[in-house]
Amino acid sequence: MKELDIEIIKSFRALISKPNQKVLILPHVNPDGDAVGSALGLARVLQNSGLLVEVISVNDYPEYYYWMSGHDQVTFYSKKPKRVRQLFQESDLLICLDFNNLSRTGDLKSVVENYDKPTVLIDHHPYPQDFPDVLISHPECSSTAELVYHVLKAMDYDKYVDREAAEALFCGIMTDTGSFDYSVSDPQTFQTVSELLKFGIDQDYIHAQVFDNYSADRMRLLGYCLNECMEVFPEYHAAVMYLSKETQKKFNFVPGDSEGFVNYPLSIKGIHFSTLFTERDDMVKASFRSKGEFPANMFASENFNGGGHCNAAGGEVYASLTETLDKYRKLLPVYQELLIKTK
Repeated sequence: MKELDIEIIKSFRALISKPNQKVLILPHVNPDGDAVGSALGLARVLQNSGLLVEVISVNDYPEYYYWMSGHDQVTFYSKKPKRVRQLFQESDLLICLDFNNLSRTGDLKSVVENYDKPTVLIDHHPYPQDFPDVLISHPECSSTAELVYHVLKAMDYDKYVDREAAEALFCGIMTDTGSFDYSVSDPQTFQTVSELLKFGIDQDYIHAQVFDNYSADRMRLLGYCLNECMEVFPEYHAAVMYLSKETQKKFNFVPGDSEGFVNYPLSIKGIHFSTLFTERDDMVKASFRSKGEFPANMFASENFNGGGHCNAAGGEVYASLTETLDKYRKLLPVYQELLIKTK
């Protein structure tokens, strides 16, 4: 990871060093492990430093993240919209985490856009939108949780890190690297993890809470999808899985049940580009994963209103699932040269 800009760090520290600051922390809509872990970890550290901190979320996240300290204090806009708007009005500082575009704030987009107090963005996604007053952007970092830890160290706030904060930050790093299976080319990621372990966290417990805490319906859904809803294109080294609303209903789908599904086709010999399409009421959500040099983020931005990292990206399509799959199949020959030369 490249060095943090010391002037930017000083600007951030100046904002949180003001007395009696009321701080809001906001992760992206449909929060994943990195969003939840970085938000709750940072909140814990700032609370330990004496700040008044509130974590707000546009909507709920999977239950297998509920174990993290501070979850019971998160205010969800989907459940308490008036309370969240009140918190925005009462706050002095907004810290946004793990997103690079205001579109990732969902139903809170207009509220964030019209926020008239200082705004900080800490994120590891490329090409951040120019909306914050203080931007801390490091796309080369494995996760926002890891970046948060480096920012805290640079501000000498790591003295406020305790076991609960370390657990949350570790969870963010663990989930955004697929249990250290990808996005860990920088040795500094493992150095960060080793420092977090010194706070007495139990990595086996954390892994079990996240990855060994699924329902039987979720396991049946995975088996069904691999057998009935996966298409493999060996000539393009690609595969796609899809979840229709009918399939979701059949297996009592809840948010988070498809977490990690997109990675499974990458276990097939010769496959280095995997896609998952999930049908929603008004659109189709797309998730992309790749190995090697194939730019999943370029594929997402050019065709599916998305973006992300080279090997992990997402998008959305305002069309039917059938139309989306047809479009995907027709796109593979267009990217054939890139797909074939990627190893």
